Formats: sequence, structure tokens, C-alpha cells
Amino acid sequence: MFIHIGDDNVIQSSDVVAIVDYNLISSSSIMEEMMTESNKQKKVVGPMVEAKSVMITHEIIYYSTLSVATLKKRASMISTISKLDDFSDEIE
Repeated sequence: MFIHIGDDNVIQSSDVVAIVDYNLISSSSIMEEMMTESNKQKKVVGPMVEAKSVMITHEIIYYSTLSVATLKKRASMISTISKLDDFSDEIE
């Protein structure tokens, strides 16, 4: 399944490693170092100026203008949908 994370970015839900509040990055030296290194490697996508959250995937880090709560709801909605049984074949 896929998650729309804003700014025309859609990612595969299985690739998500973490969703972090943008304001927490500056409070952690490890997070700052990871973001700096990812920027150098050009593995960061999205608008940093308007960012509210950061989506960390296996390959790329995405800045998102959506809040962590919104992204969490979208991710859990995807999880719920994928767990539903498909009975469409039985309705014939």
C-alpha cells in the first residue's frame, strides 16, 4: 500500500522506518548528523521550510508539510485496510 505524505510525494508504507516531528531533529545530535549526511548524499526530498514532520524510509528521507498525527492516521488506515478480508469474489 501507499501513503500520500503531501507535496505530491507518495511512498510505499512498507518502506517507512520512522515518522519524526520536525522540531525534534534539532534536539538530537544523532538526528542532526543523519540529516546532514543525507543532505550531502542528496537523499532528502521535500520542503524543509514548511516541514512539520520527517518520514524516514530505507533509502530516502522526506520532509512533509503534514503533521506526525496526520501521517500516523494515514499509515494506520492503510494497515487496517490491508487487514480486511476481500469478499468481493463471493458476491456473484
